[in-house]
Order: sequence, then structure tokens, then C-alpha cells
Amino acid sequence: MNVNQQQPSYYPEAGTGTAAATVAERAKFIERTYLHLAGAIAAFVALEYVFLSLRPMQELAVSMMSTRASWFLVLALFIGVSWMADRFARHSTSRPMQYLGLGLYVIAEAVIFVPLLMIAQAYGGPDVIMTAGVSTLAIFAALTGIVMVTKKDFSWMRGALAILSLGALGLVVFSLLFGFSLGIFFVVFMIALSACYILYDTSNIMRHYHPNQYVAAALTLFASVALMFWYVLQFVMSLTSRD
Repeated sequence: MNVNQQQPSYYPEAGTGTAAATVAERAKFIERTYLHLAGAIAAFVALEYVFLSLRPMQELAVSMMSTRASWFLVLALFIGVSWMADRFARHSTSRPMQYLGLGLYVIAEAVIFVPLLMIAQAYGGPDVIMTAGVSTLAIFAALTGIVMVTKKDFSWMRGALAILSLGALGLVVFSLLFGFSLGIFFVVFMIALSACYILYDTSNIMRHYHPNQYVAAALTLFASVALMFWYVLQFVMSLTSRD
């Protein structure tokens, strides 16, 4: 998960023409950010629909699940592509480069989700995936509303999120190395962590991003939403398996 570099605050005092223009500019930036986020989510859904119907992608997903070494390779490639996509999306002058970064990240997420979605279909079919998707979007909307209504600055979370993310990544690596399951408590922890990331990211978007960084802002939010969906889907699958 990427930790955003903080930018100067954009909450000017009201009452002057300059301040009013800045508020309008900020509102346009936020609108563009969430429109791009919606586009990224729509592209992700479309890609998954296509990938899950393609035999080569199904075979790739099976090979990804076949050995722990395969998952290590997938994880390493995903981290590399994520880093590169984020760098592209934060390009200061080239808009095509920014869109290339966002597109690369959406494609990478779509590929890595294929094995999990295939398992989810085997557990409960499209209903499980739909339930997880709707739940994720509902949580995201609620957390976004909290930040927008309270106008609180959650940038203080940065250090804690970095430490917890490294710890979680370490647990994932150890589970792959030694072949043990992290269990439902880890899933719940990761849902909570992704929720904290959404609060943190949304707060930064409200306060610290430059108005021209709406593509990078959309990528950051999409990454947090995808992280939450990954673990909400696992949580819903665990409930389905107990029925």
C-alpha cells in the first residue's frame, strides 16, 4: 500500500475572491478524483468478467494457486508493478503517463484477483462476490462520509499504518514460507487496516493533494478499496462455508 507524500493544506479561509476560487478548484479536483475512481472500479469489474471467461486466464490462475513459489512470484511481480504504476500516476507533467500508471495498476489487480474469484465462485457463485462487492462499497461510502462530514485530518495515521502494513506483509510471507493459514482473525484485522487506509487516503485527498493529482489520488483510493474487497470477500466466503 502506498503512503502518500503530504502536500500543503487546501482549506483556505472563506470570504475572499482568491479563497473562493481555491475552494472551487478543490471541489473540481475531488469530483475528478471520484469520477476516475469510479472508472477504475468499472474497468476492474469488466476485466474480471473477461478474465474469468477466458481459458488461458483460468489456467494461469490454477498455476498461481498450485505452489507457494508461484504465489511468491505473483506477489513480487505485483509489488513491482504497483510501485511502477504509482510512479507513473504521480508524474508531474505527463497526463498520458498518469493514466498509464492507473491502467497498469487496475490490470495488475484484476489479474491477481482471478484465483480468489474462482474460489469464491466455487464456494457460493456470483452471490458471494456480489455480497462482498456491495459490502465493500458501502463501507467505503460510510468512511468517506465520516471524513467529509467531520473534516478531521487523519494524516497522523501514517506511521502506524506503515508499521502495521509491514507486519501484515511479513505474516503473509511467513504463511507462504511455512504453509500455515492466517485465519479469520487476520482477515478481520486486514479489513480494519484497509478501513484505516481509506480514512487516511480520503483525508489526504481533502487536504494535501495538489489539484492536478486527481489520477494519482484515484489510484490510491482504488488500491485501498481493492485491499478491502480482497479481505471482505474472504470473510464472506468464510461465513458461507459455515452455513
